[in-house]
Amino acid sequence: MENNRQRYSFEDARKLDLVDYLSTIGFEPQKITGNNYWYYSPFREEKSPSFKVDRRLNLWHDFGEGKGGNLIDFGIRYHKCSVAEFMAKLNGNVSFLQIPQKERNIILEEAPKIIVTEVRQLRHYALLQYLESRKIPVDIAGKFCREATYTNGGKEYFAIAFKNDAGGYELRNKYFKNGSSPKAVTHIKNGHSAIAVFEGFFDFLSFQTLFKNTDKINSDFLILNSLSFFEKSMPLMESYKEIRLYLDNNAAGQKFTAAACKLSEAYRSESGLYKSHEDLNDFLCKKPMAQVTVQQRKKGIKPS
Repeated sequence: MENNRQRYSFEDARKLDLVDYLSTIGFEPQKITGNNYWYYSPFREEKSPSFKVDRRLNLWHDFGEGKGGNLIDFGIRYHKCSVAEFMAKLNGNVSFLQIPQKERNIILEEAPKIIVTEVRQLRHYALLQYLESRKIPVDIAGKFCREATYTNGGKEYFAIAFKNDAGGYELRNKYFKNGSSPKAVTHIKNGHSAIAVFEGFFDFLSFQTLFKNTDKINSDFLILNSLSFFEKSMPLMESYKEIRLYLDNNAAGQKFTAAACKLSEAYRSESGLYKSHEDLNDFLCKKPMAQVTVQQRKKGIKPS
């Protein structure tokens, strides 16, 4: 088994998505502004987020210490080890991403809370335009999503809202990607023996768009809402006879997929469908319109 395990080269490790990596060791962003993800520093306790990840550049900077770098720079500092020891951790056999979590006291009062104040039917023109830009039909989004008004730092905003099993909401608009507490997965039960698993709800909506009126839609669904919930959700997934994984085509998503498929034949990777794309929604957005609307044309429906 050791020889078959995926091995990271130094260059591979540098390209691992920092935001996904931080999620696997228990750190979630407190604020997202464009490509900038703000965290409480993993290196100390603090009351205001001062640790930033530029996701476009895939680099971090700790403003509290004036230090930064790539994922390897972070790893050797966080784990207090050499480059060789950090590479051994990545390529070892501890959990899926081979990284032990650090014990630390969590401060609960720091960031402005995101509070959903109203939930209603999707109707705001800007949100409908955003759905169109992501190639999601309004009728499909309306089945699973709502429109929410929420406050963040005392200011009021609106977003597409996708509810999780704990009563919190994932919130998305053109400029914002975050959610209200409590954080949890979304499990949609339809009474089937197979379950399709997605990282985020836009991938789930993309699946509904691509396979509307086909047999593939006959499934239960699990939307993780964060890859950090994958391992916690494995008992739920394994209550099904067939587990179809539609995780992202980045290093973290494929690492979880590969590890799960080695554990049981019930797990099955479906990422070959969008092999050359970042995720299922990226595949949908770049798919030729003639192919996207083939089901509509078969039914005599004029595409919008």
